[in-house]
Amino acid sequence: MKLHVMIAVLCLLLVSGWAVAEETPIGEPPHWTYEGAEGPEFWSNLAPEYELCGVGHSQSPIDVKDAQLSDLKDIGFAYQPSAMSILNNGHTIQVNYDAGSSITYGGSDYTLKQFHFHHPSEHIINGQSAAMEIHFVHQNAAGYLAVVGVMLVEGSADNPAYAPIFNALPAEKSDPQAIGTINAADLLPPGATFYTYTGSLTTPPCSQGVRWLLLTEPVEVSAAQIAAFAAIFEMNARPVQPLNTRELEQDNS
Repeated sequence: MKLHVMIAVLCLLLVSGWAVAEETPIGEPPHWTYEGAEGPEFWSNLAPEYELCGVGHSQSPIDVKDAQLSDLKDIGFAYQPSAMSILNNGHTIQVNYDAGSSITYGGSDYTLKQFHFHHPSEHIINGQSAAMEIHFVHQNAAGYLAVVGVMLVEGSADNPAYAPIFNALPAEKSDPQAIGTINAADLLPPGATFYTYTGSLTTPPCSQGVRWLLLTEPVEVSAAQIAAFAAIFEMNARPVQPLNTRELEQDNS
């Protein structure tokens, strides 16, 4: 190959490489949304690491119906008060939690890492969605996740336990902001019966092997509290996924 041709090829490669680097900055995950060309039905096409969003057979959320009644062991809640660090991550409102709070399930302890919200609910119960859903995300020493899901439904008055959160929702994408203390136990319903199945993260990369624990009793929040979240995230819920051959169990206590 002649020298001038080799130089031209090298220049083309350098320019092409620079263009790729400009389009996908190093360290930034591929962008995704809840609608349009980057919405849920296209997540698996956005990046190789999102492939499970399209081909995984144990995906979440699901339509919770026809659950098998089982003698399940109770979820052991051991939540403690924590400093509340709230942020808007561009996809939801998230509250990071201090170390020291956990649940026990299936012989394993899972530390509460954070909780966040979806509008409307991602899981649906017998075909019916709730106004919102809160996910308490836990991780055990081996790195496995357990997520406690609670349905939020419209009530007649503000829920005082949720008021510090809904009164401080960051309207734009933000870094964590300290806004006082909270006890996640106050956000739970009085009853602790639940549905359970093995699923996935409901956002990319849709990693599987997540133990889902969906409490059967909802929590009431006011229409104003729901509207405050909806003004920021009009819709941030992934559509339900097929159950396939997975077991869906319901606590019969």
